[in-house]
Amino acid sequence: MKTIAILQARMSSSRFPGKVLLELFGRPMLARQIDRVRRAEMIDRLVIATSNQAEDSAIEDLCREIGLKCFRGSLDDVLDRFFQCARSQDPDHVVRLTGDCPLADPAIIDRVVRFHLGGDFDYTSNVLEPTWPDGLDVEVMKFRCLADAHAEAELPSEREHATSFIYKRPERYRLGSVTQAEDQSSVRLTVDEPEDFQMVSEIYETLYPRNPAFGLDDVMDLLTKTPEILGLNNKFERNEGLRRSEQNDKEYFVADD
Repeated sequence: MKTIAILQARMSSSRFPGKVLLELFGRPMLARQIDRVRRAEMIDRLVIATSNQAEDSAIEDLCREIGLKCFRGSLDDVLDRFFQCARSQDPDHVVRLTGDCPLADPAIIDRVVRFHLGGDFDYTSNVLEPTWPDGLDVEVMKFRCLADAHAEAELPSEREHATSFIYKRPERYRLGSVTQAEDQSSVRLTVDEPEDFQMVSEIYETLYPRNPAFGLDDVMDLLTKTPEILGLNNKFERNEGLRRSEQNDKEYFVADD
């Protein structure tokens, strides 16, 4: 049984262009995230999926430098890019990660994948009922379910957010949800805004020299002791991008009428 991880990354972020290759403690932010994801034990292969636009050639160049496969596909039809990337690897299960999460924790990735495989779920994530900080999101799905989504999804939000077709159909797919006892979902560890990057930089500068393999417990301990770092980005809402694309769904229905 083969489980691959696909990390989606592109340079053309609407809110923070070029963020994935900003220097984070001496290396591109995307490279820092890749280092962390590669420590996950439940992943057989990691692939980067980026767009076929010229500006994303820099991401392909980085992948070549660090010996990682890079797949290039549609910029706007993210579901097609994600599916075509997955199909090229012939997997049984696919892990979806996004390239704005340089604090991704391999232990959490492994926990979600184990839960998914052990429960024989069609789709599993730790975001259906968020209890981990934003930026530690992990989604796992059977490849055949991803193939369904690719063939049937029509809504703009379902083409932009590659897994929403699956998890919005609990009557059709068996969904697994991984939670933890402590609710840390209000903490923001993703990078969508310059303030996010400032926060993540502070975390790396403090924790990385002591332990390059620092985990979420180390991050949360630091934030508890230094509330000024925690406050750098707490004005931003979780899942703002998804809400925007769902607004486009309403316009899609109006145009269809």
